[in-house]
Amino acid sequence: MNRRNFLQKTALSAVGLGLGPIIGSSYSSIYGAAAPSNKVKVALIGCRSMGFADLSTFLQYPEVECVALCDVDDEWLQKRAADVEKKTGKKVPNLYKDWRKVIDNKDIDLVIVGTPDHWHCLPTIEACQAGKDVYVEKPLANTIEECDLMVKAARKYNRIVQVGQWQRSDPHWDEAANFMKQGGIGRIRTVKVWAYQDGKPTLPVKPDCPPPAGVDYDMWLGPAPKRPFNPYRFHYNFRFFWDYAGGLMSDWGVHLLDYALEGMNADLPSHVYGSGGKFAYPNDAMETPDTLMATYSYKEFNIIWDHACGINHGLYDRREGLAFYGENGTLVLDRAGWEVIPVVVGKDARMEAVPFKKGEGKGLYNHVGNMLSCIKSRELPHADIAIGARVAKMAHLANISCRVGREVRWDDEKHLFINDEEATALSKAHYRAPWKLPEL
Repeated sequence: MNRRNFLQKTALSAVGLGLGPIIGSSYSSIYGAAAPSNKVKVALIGCRSMGFADLSTFLQYPEVECVALCDVDDEWLQKRAADVEKKTGKKVPNLYKDWRKVIDNKDIDLVIVGTPDHWHCLPTIEACQAGKDVYVEKPLANTIEECDLMVKAARKYNRIVQVGQWQRSDPHWDEAANFMKQGGIGRIRTVKVWAYQDGKPTLPVKPDCPPPAGVDYDMWLGPAPKRPFNPYRFHYNFRFFWDYAGGLMSDWGVHLLDYALEGMNADLPSHVYGSGGKFAYPNDAMETPDTLMATYSYKEFNIIWDHACGINHGLYDRREGLAFYGENGTLVLDRAGWEVIPVVVGKDARMEAVPFKKGEGKGLYNHVGNMLSCIKSRELPHADIAIGARVAKMAHLANISCRVGREVRWDDEKHLFINDEEATALSKAHYRAPWKLPEL
């Protein structure tokens, strides 16, 4: 029996035994994963930043073995190979600059996609087609069209695809959401969501230049338009250019808006109006708005997004978070924990305060544990691809509204904006040849 058959057979056994996900803990005692043949063979595409944080967390589980690394930048490829060897005591057997070699490697069970956003779609879909499971960084994709295709691929090929929205595996987030769902603060009419990030300052204009030695820049661009190399269109700051990402809106929005939807039992809104621009740094290199507010309209409540680059004092003295305004109290939630502030009328409070409940701070570790468990059980993971697609669309809807300068109405069944060809065009992926959007 080869390893892939073993994984499939043990998945069926797990279902028969009624074994649920084992969050944040090892399953080696159940599956005997200490044996080399039972290891989950993992490859990372995109090694520099969050992708390597993900891989490092996977390697905290003894069931995992890193068998391949892939990056277009020789410097980071070699550095991460050395880092993995230091962590594990073993050399990584396969180092690639072309992600397609990862897909071709039949020994790989799980692919971590830690690339810039514009490179999430193709590796994820081709990994699914090759029978591999996928852990893909957030936001799921750089366009709404890609989000839909990625969900379709995961379902068509019956693959486990988890998105790096790891707050889904940090228990205090669900605890707060369940408190609201049970009516803990009464009827909610407004949800405010914000990210005030002083770690994302201005990007002073820099001239174009040749790419660094050892960088396959054409592969880095991939399906994005051909442009001269610029230091800001590379590594971390790619997220502030429309060709590759959606700015602070898609960077932080997918984490926080996810729990606005979860807490309200909501799906995509009927109307969206986003307004903003480069109010703080009008002459810098950034394309995406440094300041943006968006209203998501529902029948009985609104969700309001607010972000700012270069500022760190958001509501309730938190850099980022959510506030659910109920008739009896306001629930405030962020990565640190949650609390409820009662509404006081005169001298009377409408409910008892809920003192601050501190979170565990193990979200990413738990998230990876959930993914490993779901590889075996074939159950949908926390932050399943459909969840990632929904909230990525939320971010794109606000960005697109801001870009066209008007309210937009999205028809999710028809995959278009109602009576708005300009906005619909921005929802589509326009790939540079020879790259093509997959047909499923």
